[in-house]
Amino acid sequence: MAAVAEQPRRLRRRGPHARREARIGLLFVLPAFVLFVLFRFGPSIAGVLLGFTDYSLMDSPTFTGLDNFTRLWDDPVFWSSLKVTVLYTVITVPGTIVAAMGLALLTRRAFRGSKLFRSIFFLPVVTSLVLASTVFIWIFSTDGPWSTVMGWVGGHTGSWLADDVFVVPALAIVGIWSRFGYGMLILLASLQNVPRELEEAALTDGAGPWQRFRYIILPSLKPALFFLAVIETTASFQVFDAVYVMTGGGPANASYTLVFQLYDAGFKYFDLGYASAIGLALFVLTLIVAVIQRLVIGKEK
Repeated sequence: MAAVAEQPRRLRRRGPHARREARIGLLFVLPAFVLFVLFRFGPSIAGVLLGFTDYSLMDSPTFTGLDNFTRLWDDPVFWSSLKVTVLYTVITVPGTIVAAMGLALLTRRAFRGSKLFRSIFFLPVVTSLVLASTVFIWIFSTDGPWSTVMGWVGGHTGSWLADDVFVVPALAIVGIWSRFGYGMLILLASLQNVPRELEEAALTDGAGPWQRFRYIILPSLKPALFFLAVIETTASFQVFDAVYVMTGGGPANASYTLVFQLYDAGFKYFDLGYASAIGLALFVLTLIVAVIQRLVIGKEK
């Protein structure tokens, strides 16, 4: 009992020293924290405020209330770019998750060369998308290998990047290629936490591969799948570099995304207030989709 009573007194005696160390630690962290807040949240707050102003680089900001958002609502180009962005996202996000899931299941077991295959599958993630997009321009050209393969199977043999129907699927293929390796890595790490005993018990009871996947593996991957769905949706909504290099928003605005419209408004026409309104609308849209994904996938207890 005496030892137990003595312990709080020792903790109280160490209290001032511990608080002093905490203050010194905070003092060292403070410069990095201030820079993080200044350069991370500062531009975000400024962007929100600029969305309610009429601002260009030549003039001072003028408060206009909801004029930019009213203009956005009445802008047919905004709705067209939103449609393109949603279509790209609908193709890219499920495609990326399915490809990542398949490759994670394929390489989850250790076999000869498994590490090499994992590295190869992850390679597109660390490859410059601008450089890769330049290669994909040739791949999707009329004389490229994609057109040749489509000719073998009776598909569209022209340049997909020059066709207003196939240009978004072509960009989605590039997006899936560049992102599936990251998803594979996340799911592969989550698969290591699936209890082996459950799979062995199900196998003993006669459960097939699909039943084991549906009732054992898939429920265990819910947190990872939710994480992937959110980050892949955010990345798809923000697609720009591949569009800029491969199509420039064409043909006839068929690949003109929201971020490309934001870029044009801000850096081509210097209408920074309207560009900020587009960015704020994109943020709200991404947030709404993330909440819906959370409700659909379900909460992890």
